[in-house]
Amino acid sequence: MDIDEIRAEEARWKSATAAVAHVKEEKDAVSITANLSETSQSPSKAVSTRHINLATSTMPKSMPTPVALPDLGIDPLLNSLEACPWSGSNAPFAFLSNALISLSGTRSRILILNILTNTLRYIIAYDPASLTAAVYLLSNSLGPAYQTNTELNIGGSVLSKALLATTSLTPAKLRHLYHQHGDPGDVAFHAKTSVRTLVAPSPLTIQGLYDKLLAIAGAKGQGVVKRKEEIVRGLLVQAQGEEVRWVYRILSLNLRVGAVRNTLLQAVARAFALSQPEKSMLKKEDDEYVPEEIKAQVLPPPKGKKKAPPDPARTKATEILLKAEGTVKRTYAQHPNYGHIIRGLLNGRLGELPDRVPLTVGVPLLPTLGSPMRSLEEIYDRLSGLPFAAEMKYDGQRAQVHVSVLKDSEDFTGDNGVQNNQFVVDIGDGRKASVRMFSRHLEDMTDKYPDVLVMLASVLARNPSLESFILDSEIVALDPATGSLKSFQELSNRARKDVKLEDVKVSVGLFVFDLLYLNGQPLLSKTFRERRATLRQHLPPYTPQDVRLSARLEWVESVDSEDGEDVVLGFWEQAVAGKYEGLMLKILDSGEVLDDDIGVSSDAEDSPKKKGKKKVQEKEEEKSKKNGSRRKPLPATYEPDKRTMAWLKLKKDYVLTTGDSLDLIPIGAWHGNGRKARWWSPILLGVWDENEGRPVALCKCMSGFTDVFYKSLNERYQEGSDTCSRTPLWDVETSGYSPSVYFKPQEVWEVRGADITISPTSVTAKGMIDPERGLSLRFPRFMKLREDKGIMNASTPEDIAHMYRQQEARGDGRNAKATTGMDDGELIDVPFESDAVNEESSGAEDQKE
Repeated sequence: MDIDEIRAEEARWKSATAAVAHVKEEKDAVSITANLSETSQSPSKAVSTRHINLATSTMPKSMPTPVALPDLGIDPLLNSLEACPWSGSNAPFAFLSNALISLSGTRSRILILNILTNTLRYIIAYDPASLTAAVYLLSNSLGPAYQTNTELNIGGSVLSKALLATTSLTPAKLRHLYHQHGDPGDVAFHAKTSVRTLVAPSPLTIQGLYDKLLAIAGAKGQGVVKRKEEIVRGLLVQAQGEEVRWVYRILSLNLRVGAVRNTLLQAVARAFALSQPEKSMLKKEDDEYVPEEIKAQVLPPPKGKKKAPPDPARTKATEILLKAEGTVKRTYAQHPNYGHIIRGLLNGRLGELPDRVPLTVGVPLLPTLGSPMRSLEEIYDRLSGLPFAAEMKYDGQRAQVHVSVLKDSEDFTGDNGVQNNQFVVDIGDGRKASVRMFSRHLEDMTDKYPDVLVMLASVLARNPSLESFILDSEIVALDPATGSLKSFQELSNRARKDVKLEDVKVSVGLFVFDLLYLNGQPLLSKTFRERRATLRQHLPPYTPQDVRLSARLEWVESVDSEDGEDVVLGFWEQAVAGKYEGLMLKILDSGEVLDDDIGVSSDAEDSPKKKGKKKVQEKEEEKSKKNGSRRKPLPATYEPDKRTMAWLKLKKDYVLTTGDSLDLIPIGAWHGNGRKARWWSPILLGVWDENEGRPVALCKCMSGFTDVFYKSLNERYQEGSDTCSRTPLWDVETSGYSPSVYFKPQEVWEVRGADITISPTSVTAKGMIDPERGLSLRFPRFMKLREDKGIMNASTPEDIAHMYRQQEARGDGRNAKATTGMDDGELIDVPFESDAVNEESSGAEDQKE
């Protein structure tokens, strides 16, 4: 539907509504409220057979009787998908809304997985063309992170104006609804409950909604705000009943139904494993799909708490489903694009997916992440004698670099199918190459580093054998004259987008630490020793003649444990003394280590002790006997999307802490991600400013909390209560932070951190250390609730400034220039001991790893 059609439909809608008197909101919402009450009171009922007619109060009388929607919460193995739940060929958004209602009515991970699996199975069976759109809508995104034009960029004013235009509410009434309900979707839903129409708008489909959202994201140029508002108005006109709630939540990027990435990938895998492919694709003995005869033999789960009887059919089916999950997850880790994966699954067998959607130059893979350690002694214990490389951990920005030499007359075509020659570099002799650079979060940042592009063109010109490669690296600011390292703040001073080469003021080096792909061959299955050797053979260091116009290419500084423990210890001391964050320690060859209960105690000394080989072996033998010789493999391969024990990081911040605790006030929060989606996380913490008589934001914190504490926190700060509001009802200074909700200042928490830094976001102690910027706390970790203190007894800006001066005097903190910009308004968090090492969406620095 284009803009003219939207306007015409809106005009017809307004004409129809003018002929009908508005009735009271309470009367019109009776059937909806009943269904919502059922959802909140009984999750099991919330996922039972539902009807689109829960929205009849907003449907015109001329609309045909809606069909019943299926029970999406049942065991997918028992769901036969006998009939299409909608009329017509295109899946309606009402069907997806039904799934979203069911998802929002439960916190059970099993039930959420069942609902998602059944939802996707119906779409695969009856409208596969809408499957990609459905998956992206469920993921609360429009496309992969690296793809351009997938951000809606809709301000609250656009949404409010569109809602006012489609409901005839006054601004005062809309503000009242926001104050009453808080959630944008609930506000939109209640705003439209009193609207009735005589003329039915065309039904909103899943694909139709997705296409219009893409149109909003792609809108550019003059009048873009008006065009976006018109599209939003058109969507609100089409949306009926519960659709309104979910359309508005999607527009607000506020879906929050527990469909995290890991669960969604599981659902995609299970949906395809339970959907029989075409007969021509089936094998005689098929272990990729659950056969119909196996499904027919699966027993329903026993009622109550009765023990389930043996069920060989379910056991076999579960094996197939788990195998499918592994295939889809591994593929996504190397090629994180739902659209490509779904296309591969629709056009081929499950087992063929890794070959159909392989590691590809131009599509960033999810990075391997290191696990934090507290001492070299702990690292030696963890690795059980396996040889490892110790690499300097630079204070820069992680970068994944993709390069491909183009064939004759070939232009670079981006992943979204749009030709883009902006990042095609000339490498001489008529040859050209495409270059893309991606951040740790897979966002395209190629236009930020034109000097790196110039350097890569020179490297390709000097190495004709190079055809394509993918590098894992760190971009670090350098002194152009000496090549010495500079702080991350220097790097952060560079412009972020559309940087011209002549405007580059800060020279950089590309410090490469891994080679993942070379000349058409993935290297992920090679050991780190093999990958490193290949890197050094094909990509030697390069320093340009004019360092002002080109970056440098360097290998990371490193030593091997095979050189001796004294060498490693000296290397660590060099990292502590220099402008480094610490060390990364990576096993060189695959091997075995003792199981998870190995390692030193949590109160191990910070300073590493020298230990001989004999002592290490004796300690390992003692532990092996104690643990029954339980060992596990530890691969030295590159493991995308994993926080692996084969990569360990030892940072100065983990070993050298402030020592002193702070008493801080919780004043706001954001909605959590991944496992923490149901909690407030992170929490915005502040100090008490006696001069202003109010709390002032200092930092964000998401480390040190247990699930029990998170639950208690949710109870104390319920959204919409007198202690938690989406609008700032209390007198607090949040500086440059913009939390999702604001807390009533009423508690004091004891918090520890690594050190105090100068921050461009915080205004705490502004002017006391730096004339323009405030101070912040790096790596904050919650210790306990201080029930004996009131908010006016909390730490003050003067306390923070005093601690900063003390750490400078001790020499265990960074100087002002080195620390400035380290948080840059983003969450910096580290998972210590008890925090889940492999937790999905764990808190971390935005640009750094």
